[in-house]
Amino acid sequence: MKRTLMAILLLVFVSGSIAAQKTAIKCPPPSKLKDTTACPSTGCGSVDPHLNEQKNIRSDTQTPVAKTLKDLKALPDPVPGFKIGDTREKLKALGEGDKISVVAYALVARKGSKESCNCGLAAPKNTDNHIVLVEEETLALTAKATPAKSATATKKAVPARSAQQNTLAVREKQSETAEFTPRVRLDHPKLAGTRLQSLIAAAPKRALLVRATGLLMFDSEHSLGRHLNRVNDWEIHPVMKMEFCPRGETCTAATSNWEDIEDQP
Repeated sequence: MKRTLMAILLLVFVSGSIAAQKTAIKCPPPSKLKDTTACPSTGCGSVDPHLNEQKNIRSDTQTPVAKTLKDLKALPDPVPGFKIGDTREKLKALGEGDKISVVAYALVARKGSKESCNCGLAAPKNTDNHIVLVEEETLALTAKATPAKSATATKKAVPARSAQQNTLAVREKQSETAEFTPRVRLDHPKLAGTRLQSLIAAAPKRALLVRATGLLMFDSEHSLGRHLNRVNDWEIHPVMKMEFCPRGETCTAATSNWEDIEDQP
């Protein structure tokens, strides 16, 4: 009992410490928030402004360096001694902000939702897209459909799930994340989740071989708070270029036969 109480108190203390590191930034009036250009790079609300500024980088002139998903998976998470709200020197020492290019299979490009970095805007053009990236060996993982389960006195009802849904969930546990952002779309409007998702849906086994180029970023908010279904919280964020391997071609990090999704009709 004492151990349980101590664990609860520790959780409350840690949660309070994390929350205390966030900064309250007043949001612009709704009338001035027609799109992302009216949103400060820090975002607004109860935020980590340094994280949001990293997310909201619009362009970068570095020459990308080829990396693999294994490279990203090997990075530390959480980063020792780093707290939400800290300046990001420790993360830059690990590579945050480096421009990288990664070859992987894209399984889904999800619609964005309201976030503090985008001042709570909800229109698709003003939200990020979450792209699930995996290695080729992950495609061997599959799962069966599961039936619905009725609610009980102690458990909520569980809806039925198809084999495709469960397979995606299993594969996503081995994934890393890339994100399209509205700031980059100001200059690259075709870097949109719907465009990428249509290519994924048409690909064999609904897995599209892509080469994602963008900035390495540590999602410290999810690392130290709400954890996502993935290996760790290092991302390619923002993505500044997305290429895919055309059907019937063999593409590697060194070949030049990739097609840019921005060149598609």
